[in-house]
Amino acid sequence: MVLLPSKFFCLGLLVYFIRIAECGYEYEQSYAFLPLLPISMSLIANKVLHPLVPIIGHRALLALSGYVISNIAFVLAALYFYRLSVLVLKDPEAAMQASALFCFNPASIFYSSIYSESLYALFSIGGVYFLMSGANLLSVLWLALSGSARSNGVLNAGYLCFQSMRQLYDAIFVRNRPRMVLHILIAGALRCFCVFIPFLAFQSFGYYNLCGGDDPVMVRTWCKARIPLLYSFIQSHYWGVGFLRYFQVKQLPNFLLATPILSLAVASICSYVKSEPNKFLALGFGTDYNEEGCARLLFSQDESKVPTFAASKRENQNLRKRSKKISALDADANTSPVDNAPVKSRYYSVIMLPFLLHMGFMATTAFLVMHVQVATRFLSASPPLYWFASDLMGSLKTRRWAYLIWVYSVAYILLGSLLFSNFYPFT
Repeated sequence: MVLLPSKFFCLGLLVYFIRIAECGYEYEQSYAFLPLLPISMSLIANKVLHPLVPIIGHRALLALSGYVISNIAFVLAALYFYRLSVLVLKDPEAAMQASALFCFNPASIFYSSIYSESLYALFSIGGVYFLMSGANLLSVLWLALSGSARSNGVLNAGYLCFQSMRQLYDAIFVRNRPRMVLHILIAGALRCFCVFIPFLAFQSFGYYNLCGGDDPVMVRTWCKARIPLLYSFIQSHYWGVGFLRYFQVKQLPNFLLATPILSLAVASICSYVKSEPNKFLALGFGTDYNEEGCARLLFSQDESKVPTFAASKRENQNLRKRSKKISALDADANTSPVDNAPVKSRYYSVIMLPFLLHMGFMATTAFLVMHVQVATRFLSASPPLYWFASDLMGSLKTRRWAYLIWVYSVAYILLGSLLFSNFYPFT
């Protein structure tokens, strides 16, 4: 007996994940959805929640599993986001503000529903956190899992490429150890390839299932391409994704829908470029990474002083206490305004570069190639958005803009909940 109708759960693209979890990949267009979420839903429903099948039915149980997975992953993603923010920003208070904004991001409706955003955010943010903590093997594993949740997970290999590039510079020009070059190149290439493996394996799986027929008449055109990439074909053929293909007058409302998130991404990058133009254009080359904390893990082969979350938090708390004592002494001594000049925000440190480059590439792709309204959830797992907003909250001059970001997030949560639950396009 089924008490909960399955249609209650099947909103928008949710039906694809539920169908794949139930029956596997039956149709060509279903291969646009990577397997991590459907596999997880199937495992939870069949192994953990199986006793509930007689009560609510198998399909409804799959949907319930999807909701459980997404919400748990969202909570864990927020936890790793806070840990990463503490390492990068060196300020627990700013990290908490950024994490709170991440929890109430404008795409929150998708993080709480049967979508792959939560799993992608968990493994991408967690993978970068482990990278910053010096756990290279664990970071590669997590970043690879992000590529099995969403296709843009392969872009996380960019963090590893950035690390290898900076380590090459460090080995050649700083430490004068040219013998390390080959080792760095091979290690970097292997780690990047590991991040691509889940996505490439899934494309091979689709090719084997759809292009293995003996009748050449029935073989799809993409199977005969020089590089038979199933995902690109599906996006182009079924959803009309392509360079400038979405630039139509009728799509103007969707461009307006994506304007806030794209504007925030551009503003965060422009603010950094305006403040640190030389550092940005030089990609941080020539920066003293010993003064940049966890940046040494990206810029150097020296991992003798790996920052951990607990150690970093204790260090930040000690710095804040000393800062308060110094400020109190300065106030008593009537020091000049020059002596009390505010310390520059950690948002403008060199460690921010790989995050900004990653987000900039994703924002450009969303605007020029994708259905532009998807940018709201496509960029929702980009840490610089929330770090920039947290930085705005720390200044009286820019605090009103931070409040507007909060209003935008809450408004989109309410709007998304209304439109999404009533089958209207949102992102």
